[in-house]
Amino acid sequence: MADICVLGLGYIGLPTAALFAVHGLEVVGVDTSARVVEEVSAGRIPIHEVGLRTLVEAAVRSGRLTASRDPQPAETFLIAVPTPLTAQHRPDLSHVENAARSIGGVLQAGNLVVLESTVPPGTTEGLLCRVLAESGLQPGPDLHVAHCPERVLPGRILSELVENDRVVGGIDDESGRRAADLYRRIVEGEIFVTSAKAAELAKLAENSFRDVNIAFANELAVICRRLGVDVREVIRLANRHPRVDILQPGPGVGGHCIPVDPWFIVEIAADDARLIQLARSVNDAMPAFVVQEVKDFLSDIEDPKVCVWGVAYKADVDDARETPALDVIHHLEAAGLRFSLVDFHVKSFPYQMEDVESAARDADCILLVTDHREFKFFEPEAIGAPMRTRRLFDTRSVLDRARWERAGFTVRTL
Repeated sequence: MADICVLGLGYIGLPTAALFAVHGLEVVGVDTSARVVEEVSAGRIPIHEVGLRTLVEAAVRSGRLTASRDPQPAETFLIAVPTPLTAQHRPDLSHVENAARSIGGVLQAGNLVVLESTVPPGTTEGLLCRVLAESGLQPGPDLHVAHCPERVLPGRILSELVENDRVVGGIDDESGRRAADLYRRIVEGEIFVTSAKAAELAKLAENSFRDVNIAFANELAVICRRLGVDVREVIRLANRHPRVDILQPGPGVGGHCIPVDPWFIVEIAADDARLIQLARSVNDAMPAFVVQEVKDFLSDIEDPKVCVWGVAYKADVDDARETPALDVIHHLEAAGLRFSLVDFHVKSFPYQMEDVESAARDADCILLVTDHREFKFFEPEAIGAPMRTRRLFDTRSVLDRARWERAGFTVRTL
């Protein structure tokens, strides 16, 4: 019997499984994708994350990490499957439900089941426990059940899984204690034990807090544009106050957490989550605002072409989940603007990527959406050579404006 069976070998499940394995536990990783199982079984990684390849290779080579399409008997089950939104901004918990149901045939009395997936408050004690009870074993008397949400940043997942504090919420005291003991095997940060519902809401509060603060910066950018004021200068000056720390505006919010998690709070408290909903609408409106700015920037050019730099949701990752770049592209299409795309990290995307020179050919404007490190080292002269018109719209304000202007570019920032 394995020590741990991890359901879901994605951005969270695979690093977690590998970490437990290199810390001496026997781990079976389960995924519904035959390709993912084949890759992991061979010691390869189906996703890109700093340091993950070496960790998975070591875990598989030790024999303590194996992969399977089907759950195996284990002392502990970790559920780390996606919880996406529907088109109506409702949480889709079908992956959690299916994962919980899939282990029903291998559950044994005394097992610990931990839900890592981000979920609306009440899911662990409600949906998860109801499905587990279908096995004939009752959560509480027979099974220990807890929620331990991930709280990591892509690009730093391995270090943050180890170094960050963790919140563990049990359906009862013993469930919380058992789960905390498990995570102490790999976590160097402090572990806080609470109720399952409090743990669920704490994770959602973290990302909703960030979303609201980003929305303030983005709304300020829109106001400054109307007033003809440089928003980043305003923020720089405001942040000189010792108790003010305004974030920087951007083209929108992406990733699997910040644009998703606030809706889980709205799901259970729509009438009270007014600020949270408003922040979502502000951030969701930014791609349209960016494209309107691009149209104004290029209004004197007939049939302009825009070269979009970066489609990942954040810098230096291959993750395009919920990326604002996709909405930017949709608005470019709706506006009838021609466009090309450049991204060195993202391998899977609905639109075709091009190399830098091909994408810039006959373009009229570089539109930087994602601030990948590589973009900062490009030579403006070389970029501008194949372009029809030299204009740069830097939505992140990360490029050296004076350097690009010396190369003949007209530069605009968000």
